[in-house]
Amino acid sequence: MAARFRRFISEITVLDLRMSETIKRRSDGLSRRDFLKLIGAAGTGLAFAPFVPFGNFMPNPNQASLERVPAILPDGTQANINTYPVNHSEVITYPATGDPALDAEAFRKWQLIRLPAELGGESNDVSALRAFSMICLHLWCLWKYWPDDGRKRGECPCHGTMYDASTGIAYIGPASVQASPSNTLPKLTLDLDADGLVYILPPKFTANENGVIGYGRFA
Repeated sequence: MAARFRRFISEITVLDLRMSETIKRRSDGLSRRDFLKLIGAAGTGLAFAPFVPFGNFMPNPNQASLERVPAILPDGTQANINTYPVNHSEVITYPATGDPALDAEAFRKWQLIRLPAELGGESNDVSALRAFSMICLHLWCLWKYWPDDGRKRGECPCHGTMYDASTGIAYIGPASVQASPSNTLPKLTLDLDADGLVYILPPKFTANENGVIGYGRFA
């Protein structure tokens, strides 16, 4: 019995040494203990990721303005319905902070679209405009509007989701098969003054109102 026990301990020791050597090679110098800790932490993170309220960390609710603000184009001018071309889009930042690093965050970027003529873009009122979050609802890549004939839609370059330019609803690709509200882009509510200047009205970043960036909106 004692001999069997010693042989068993010997086999376990050899196996442990082999595992230690393998782990050492795979961990690029990490100790076996640190490597196992790292693997355990990664597994725990993946297990709990679906339950993390990511929306609390996005620049949505608390930084939105309580007043209407100008829709500022990349060239620094305010968008104007009288000069903004039909079937055209540009990137606007909301909510803007004035801090270049913060304002560069993807979750602050929106596509300001003037619809093509066939979708009402020739109207000289706010109905011709849309502003949708640029965060794709699939895996958070940045989509953009394509004005080309045969397209005239939002397209995500990562996995091919396509968005209706008028409604923000995904109709092709991975986001299109996601349950509502995660198939419809968040939007900003726009307004015009008497001179045609475009403003952003105070949003309500909930799924039932303007939507939640990266999550979606009930259409």
